[in-house]
Parts: sequence; structure tokens; C-alpha cells
Amino acid sequence: MRGLAFSVRASSVLASTLALLGACGTPAEKRDPPVAFAKLSPDRVKHGERLAIVLGCSGCHGKDLAGQDWSEDGYGRLWTANLTVAAAGYSDAQLESVIRSGKKPDGTPLWDMPSNLFTQLADADMAALIAYIRSRPAKGAAHPPPTFGPILKAEMAKGTYYSSAVKVEREGKAWPPDAGPQHRLARYMVRATCAECHEMNLRGGKSGPVKAERPDIRIAASYESGDFARLLRTGVPAGERKLGLMGEVARGRYSHFTDAEIAAIHAYLKAVAERDP
Repeated sequence: MRGLAFSVRASSVLASTLALLGACGTPAEKRDPPVAFAKLSPDRVKHGERLAIVLGCSGCHGKDLAGQDWSEDGYGRLWTANLTVAAAGYSDAQLESVIRSGKKPDGTPLWDMPSNLFTQLADADMAALIAYIRSRPAKGAAHPPPTFGPILKAEMAKGTYYSSAVKVEREGKAWPPDAGPQHRLARYMVRATCAECHEMNLRGGKSGPVKAERPDIRIAASYESGDFARLLRTGVPAGERKLGLMGEVARGRYSHFTDAEIAAIHAYLKAVAERDP
């Protein structure tokens, strides 16, 4: 009996020790659970289609993802990639790397691809996005690589225009301001969307070759919730002012946010304005 009691006590001590070690955990086990965009459909392709709209993929590459001509006098010959053709040449892992790194598998850099926004995209969201890209039927041919006109060459010489790969190196690990754990999801969504124009610090300014002034997004803290929702759904701000780029982005992309996502983003921006005015 004494041996049995010892055995029971020893087992108890071992279990307690293992439990303690388990509580310490590995870095991966200690991380907060992942956040991601709301999945409105169990169909991964459908989820990816909404993401392609909200993240701007359809806006840049066209609704059919076959690419668009963004060439302009002084800027050069600039096409977005025909994803219906380009994706077929990559494995899923390679395509994910291209999206996140801003460069092709052979090291060729991309230009004007906002890969720095996608470095922290949740695995589930990335998988859905890739599934949607692969679901699009092949259309047309691959587009030519960019050629840069005098305006962009001047920007390059000044160091204000650089490749997507360089921007990933500089900003791929950056995040918008932290407003507490209750705002993790909104911070994640804002990083993948609003930061494209308003910068990672959300202060706005003038970014890249397009010199339009982008406001400090903390201005959203002054909006009532209904007015903020209206802005993101219709592109019409309080006061009925006419907006340019933001109006287009809201109508084309942000109108596809869910009501809960819009409310979360508004609450986050209000919290940021209070913590980091």
C-alpha cells in the first residue's frame, strides 16, 4: 500500500509538472488566436471574392482579374498583371510568396503592388484569396513589364518611388497604432485596407508618385456611427462634401464591409484618436 501511495503521489507530481510546463507553452501556443475578415459564406471561393474586392485586387486588376492598363503620359507603360494567366505558372506557395513579398520567385520586383499590406494577412484569408484567383477562367494574354517615364524616373532618383519588394522590406512588419486587444480585428482590417492611402501610422500625407493629400484618418473619430457607416457605404462624408479617391474606394471596396466590420473599424479609429491624437 505504501508503494501504491508513493506511486499515486509521484504521478500527481509528474502531472502537475507537465501541466506547469504546458502552461509555459511555446511561442506559437502563447500567441493570441488569429483574426481574419468575416467569412460570410462557407464557400472559400466566395469568401475570396469578397476579399478581392475589399482589398482592392479587383479594383487594380479588373473585375475579371485580367489586368488593366494604367499607362499615362510621363509615367510610363504600366499594366497590372493578368492574374488569370500569371497565377497558373505558380504553385499556391509561390503565389502566396509573390503576394506577400512583392517580387516574383526569380527575384524580379513588382511595382505598385501593395504587398506590404498583405504580409500580415491571415492564412485563412490568403488561402481564400488564392482560391478565388484560381477560380477565374483564363482570359487574354500576359501583359508586358513596366517601362518608366520621366516622372517616375525622377521620383526614383529622389528615392520617393520604389518597388513593392523594397516597401515590404521597410514596412512589412509595421502595424497601425495599437488601441488594445479589443480592437485587434479592426486594426488587422485597417492595416490591410486603409493603410494603403493613410500610411501605417494612419497620419495620411502625400505618398508615392500620386501627390494627392490624404488626411489623418483620426478624423473619423469625429463622426457619429451612422455617418461613418454612410461614408464607407456611399463615399459621402458628413457635410455632403464631394470626395475624390476616397469616394471611389468607399463605393467600390468598403461598401462590401459587413456592418460589424464597419462598426469595429469606427470604434478602433476613435480609440486611436484618444490614445494617440
